[in-house]
Amino acid sequence: MAEYRTNPDSLNVSPSPQTVTGILERVTYHNEENGYTVGRIAVEGANDLVTVTGSFTNPVVGELLVCEGRWVAHREYGRQFTIDRYTTARPATSYAIEKYLGSGLIRGVGPVMARRMVEMFQTETLDVIDHDPEKLLRVEGIGAKRVAMIRKAWHEQREIRNVMIYLQDKGVSSTFAVKIYKRYGDNSIQVVEEDPYRLAADIRGIGFKTADKIAQQIGIEVDSPRRIEAGLLYTLSEATDSGHMFLPEKELSDAACEILGVEPVAIEPVLTEMVAGEKVKTEQVGITPEKPVLAIYHPALYFTEVALARDITRRNGLPVMPQISTAKVEQWLAMLSEQGGAELSDEQKQAVAGSLGNTLYVLTGGPGTGKTLTTNTIVRAFEARKRRVLLVSPTGRAAKRLSEVTGREAQTIHRLLKFDPASREFFYNAANQLDCDAVIVDEVSMLDCVLANSLLRAIPDNAQIVFVGDSDQLPSVGAGNVLSDLLDSGVILSTELTRVFRQAESSLIVTNAHRIRNGVSPLLIPPAQRAGNNCIFVEIEDSQSADLADEDQSSSERGALKVVNLVRKTLPALGFNGESAQVLSPMHRGAIGVGRLNELLQDSLNPNDPRKDTPELIRGSRRFRVGDRVIQIVNNYDKSIFNGDIGTIRSINHADQIFGVQFGDNVVPYDFADYDELQLAYAISVHKSQGSEYRAVVLVIHSSQYMMLQRNLLYTGLTRARELCIIVGDRRAIARAVRNNKTVRRHTWLAARVKQGVTSPKGG
Repeated sequence: MAEYRTNPDSLNVSPSPQTVTGILERVTYHNEENGYTVGRIAVEGANDLVTVTGSFTNPVVGELLVCEGRWVAHREYGRQFTIDRYTTARPATSYAIEKYLGSGLIRGVGPVMARRMVEMFQTETLDVIDHDPEKLLRVEGIGAKRVAMIRKAWHEQREIRNVMIYLQDKGVSSTFAVKIYKRYGDNSIQVVEEDPYRLAADIRGIGFKTADKIAQQIGIEVDSPRRIEAGLLYTLSEATDSGHMFLPEKELSDAACEILGVEPVAIEPVLTEMVAGEKVKTEQVGITPEKPVLAIYHPALYFTEVALARDITRRNGLPVMPQISTAKVEQWLAMLSEQGGAELSDEQKQAVAGSLGNTLYVLTGGPGTGKTLTTNTIVRAFEARKRRVLLVSPTGRAAKRLSEVTGREAQTIHRLLKFDPASREFFYNAANQLDCDAVIVDEVSMLDCVLANSLLRAIPDNAQIVFVGDSDQLPSVGAGNVLSDLLDSGVILSTELTRVFRQAESSLIVTNAHRIRNGVSPLLIPPAQRAGNNCIFVEIEDSQSADLADEDQSSSERGALKVVNLVRKTLPALGFNGESAQVLSPMHRGAIGVGRLNELLQDSLNPNDPRKDTPELIRGSRRFRVGDRVIQIVNNYDKSIFNGDIGTIRSINHADQIFGVQFGDNVVPYDFADYDELQLAYAISVHKSQGSEYRAVVLVIHSSQYMMLQRNLLYTGLTRARELCIIVGDRRAIARAVRNNKTVRRHTWLAARVKQGVTSPKGG
């Protein structure tokens, strides 16, 4: 039975419980996280539909609900029935069966097909599906393939419902029940009972806390070594998500104690056993020998870091064959200039010569310093030497931009290495290396340790590698800090471009970027003075200066409406439409965060039109519509769609429970259950924008986001704009971001390993 707490907004609660029975006609709202649902049911003898509220696992239109609860009078919505517990029964009337089957419950059956099935089999329709599905062939439009689909989906729904009933008692939402069944099939309940902590590792969205809730429901004690081990691994996983390669022992113990609610004395023996069983790896690290720290690694990350350091050290010591003299490079550059090419600065010439003369080289620089021109020249120089050059970048948008500025094919690292979903490995690796002589890796600030290791393993030793990036941008989303570590090692030769060229000096975007980089507040030009300036500031008034008409709105709410107005009216008037403009915000939550901005922008730019009966995919408070701009938020190797890829929803098919998303020239099918791999992308986080460049950017920097306001975040967001950046926020927030250069130091030992010249794994 489902338990539900009475709605606090309800008044005049009836003292005695009652029972209401009816057919679920409509699901007005359903929150998949906690099950809270608002529905409308048809009760026999009632003239109007009855509103019911309560906690449901998976409400399906057409189900017969037997609800126990109380009648209440809601302040705003009037009389409704608040459910304490309920049971479901299969619909018995033809009308209810048609609603039930047409609700999208079964893949392959939509409203039209449901009507045809019920017209033929009446109240026996569900029995036919249950016991004699071959009879469905008599229904117009149903062939053998669709019968097989219906039979399979009907079985899955029955098993999913069993899993839901089981997990409901453990406090788990219906969303996760579907994911659990998709992962484990008919063994779902057995897997959950035997090892609930396995869910956290196997199923996206189910973290340790959800798995732990189930574990305690089935009797696993709070101080069980099994629970503590799972908690330690979860703590390491959380650290990885924050960019760390390892955690110091005390930091790991303190964090795990807080998560688990146990004392350190309970952690120590379990951690010792994990080290002995090689479930974690340890190594003494430290800035000085007097203060060593015991680093605790997940084994995969430990061996990744060691292997990457070894590979970098080995390559860095290899000679370039055939060698090329500096004089030869200067002669070639002079010839290039005579042929009408741009004249390079001394810094740029040094970068070209260094790239050609070394197996590993790093090129860095901020906006306006000629990094693109230098990269193009390096590519042309390799080609002039008859070297086979590959151009790669960590993300799809960054690769697209690299291709545009070089005029040559560029790929993401994932696509270059060709991930094989069957083996769950890259096709190109140490045993099957790429056919190339040189590799240019752009946007290296986004490159995490794991992906860097996979890339270098696939590059032959005789190939030269040039890393290009901006070390002042945000670090990678994944674990590690590869670009900074390469520079901090002091071993890899590099050039930093510092001179801002004359043609870039007129750009206020470039000027402000370098001011921010140097810890100086940017020049904030109001819209009235926009003429000739490509970076303007739209201030959100504080409560003291707000109009009286806006006194009920918070500053951040007013800011959100300003953003919508800019995107809907101002940018199109200036010639920026669709993908040429992007809204960026530091945070996902809050009135001016990515989530709320996406809701407002979706309703403004792609509203639902009831007259057109436009299909929507609704899951809780999230909804997708045809035409929505969306972003992939996890790597999906089966689909070859990766974190950060942006596409557009082209179709939503409720009968087949599939929606199609166009990425580039391809439309990729998604199962309804995989909707949480995507988010709306009218607004995205500054982190997600790394490696991308847009003609226009609306950048939100507001005091309500103070926890995220850092110099590298402001710098990264601003430098995503090529032609126009509109900063929406308040001066105090911008000043705080410029001052705050104390970024969280990531726990990584790659720089030290490279500096020490690691040639074999250490300790453990």
